[in-house]
Amino acid sequence: MNGPVLALWLGLLTAPGLTKESVELPNLLWITSEDNGPHLGCYGDEYASTPHLDRLSERGLRFAHAWSNAPVCAPARTTLITGVHAPSLGATNMRSTVLLPEGLMLLPQWLRKAGYFCTNRSKEDYNFPKPEGTWDISGGQAHWRKRHADQPFFSVFNITVSHESRLRKRPHKAIHDPAKVRLPAYHPDAPEVRQDWAQYHDKVSEMDARVGAILAQLSEDGLDETTIVFYFSDHGAGMPRSKRWPYDSGLHVPMLAYFPPRFEHLAPDGYGSGKVSERLVSFVDMAPTMLSIAGLAPPESMQGSAFAGTHRAAAPEFTHGYSARMDERYDLVRSVSDGRYVFVRNYMPQRIYGQYLDYMFRTPTTRVWRELYDQGKLQPPQTFFWETKPPLELYDLQTDPDEVRNLARDPEYRAVLGRLQSAQREQAMRIRDLGFLPECEMIARVGEQAPKTWAEDDEHYDLGRILAMAERATSWGKTPQESRVDPHRRWLQDSLSDEDSAIRYWAAMGLGILGLDPYHPQRSEWTRLLVDPSPAVRIAAAEMLARKGSPDERHQSLNALLKLADASKNELHAAVLALCTIDALGDLSTEHRQALTELPREPPGMPPRQSNYVSRLLDRILSEE
Repeated sequence: MNGPVLALWLGLLTAPGLTKESVELPNLLWITSEDNGPHLGCYGDEYASTPHLDRLSERGLRFAHAWSNAPVCAPARTTLITGVHAPSLGATNMRSTVLLPEGLMLLPQWLRKAGYFCTNRSKEDYNFPKPEGTWDISGGQAHWRKRHADQPFFSVFNITVSHESRLRKRPHKAIHDPAKVRLPAYHPDAPEVRQDWAQYHDKVSEMDARVGAILAQLSEDGLDETTIVFYFSDHGAGMPRSKRWPYDSGLHVPMLAYFPPRFEHLAPDGYGSGKVSERLVSFVDMAPTMLSIAGLAPPESMQGSAFAGTHRAAAPEFTHGYSARMDERYDLVRSVSDGRYVFVRNYMPQRIYGQYLDYMFRTPTTRVWRELYDQGKLQPPQTFFWETKPPLELYDLQTDPDEVRNLARDPEYRAVLGRLQSAQREQAMRIRDLGFLPECEMIARVGEQAPKTWAEDDEHYDLGRILAMAERATSWGKTPQESRVDPHRRWLQDSLSDEDSAIRYWAAMGLGILGLDPYHPQRSEWTRLLVDPSPAVRIAAAEMLARKGSPDERHQSLNALLKLADASKNELHAAVLALCTIDALGDLSTEHRQALTELPREPPGMPPRQSNYVSRLLDRILSEE
């Protein structure tokens, strides 16, 4: 035994919370795949061909209710590696870059401190700058084989062949028969859709083969009985209305775990060959669970619950999901599940589900689905994706696994709705969800601080009041028209003068949906919001006045939006939000279209991972008739 490992073991013998049984540290192997849901044979998918993962399931434990928390990679991986919900970090927006609180350590940093050799192959994609010393090796050459002799390892292998971009690549030699694929109720039965789903399954089979190859390497190295193996995907399928949507279809991931006999005392409750766990687990639980398996008490900064190891915690009652900006398009959705029901809260219900997103529209299914809708050839539920959203959604996975029958207005489910909606509110307050600040507003307020640190008190972030306003602004009866006489509309209008810019933002957004009261005493002063100090308020007010005001107010509003859409003179995310709003308004004059052609597309200084957002939005707006 070499010097560093001997020192580690001697330290562990006296470490608090460790028993003699747990002194022998297991190796930890994560095999992750991209953009695939539980479309595996071991999950009951008879169309799937996944023999290696099916065998792993037979040897170990299958989790029936595993969620990725976010339905797209960067916020999901952010939650996974920190053990902290992305909205709590201000990191829910796709490929954002936020600072982490001082002293917050990532999972591999904790494990390295405990003596583990930590490798990651080959993807990181976090929504924060990676701290120095996160991994021993990260990249295409990372492997447990590069560790010191006898050193325990934590190795991550990420398989990319099932990624969204691969299921639409042509030409493709088909393996699965498109005629036999099961289509979800929300997708139209078209040749392109069948081919995409069949090719998706082909890629899942290819992914399965690569899992088999990694497990074979483990066996070749004689590490089978000293290594705990987890397999899971990074979020749901790469098909439209799975990836990017925090329904079960976008969050439900396959998760399998194998604990060799010598480490079964560390396994989850009910562990056994071929067993199924009904416990709710999600990505926020993975970091504390790995520390618990290694005999370490998870730090208080981690928000998940360890489900294995020496420090396991009680099972959570709910799992939580979230989505916000997806590349160049803004939305704000929160979801919660108790394993059977899924509750979805839409905080931007005035936007359709399927906003035009350049990357998503490269998939043939997306294009043909939209074309069929525009041609009037679809019936519900296949039409829903191209229409605006209800504020509240509730689905029973037991009777409606495709989540197409919304029960939120059904009196029979009022108690279920109330219980899950309360859980969603309580979660927002518990983690101090930063998603209720528009991204440009959060950036302006936080400055050089870590968002999570800045938002810890109500003096900076009056979350209770802001959340109440967001809920009031985006709630109505069966249709917005039914709520035009609601008493809360005047409250929203009075709130346009609130000292908190986030309150003004949500009030303006709500009135943009419900409409203005022509008899309100401040009606003539609302154009003042077009020069509000907050860009987010200006944008929300501009949409409100453009939709509900006079022709002159619409003209003024579009001028204000065009001014903010210049990314060379405004913060990038304010410019992106302004362009998204211009696109949503549509029906532009020749004057305004000409002004858009003159905007800079990629001004210097933009974050590299977001440098094409403005260009994509301009292409979309200017391509529309």
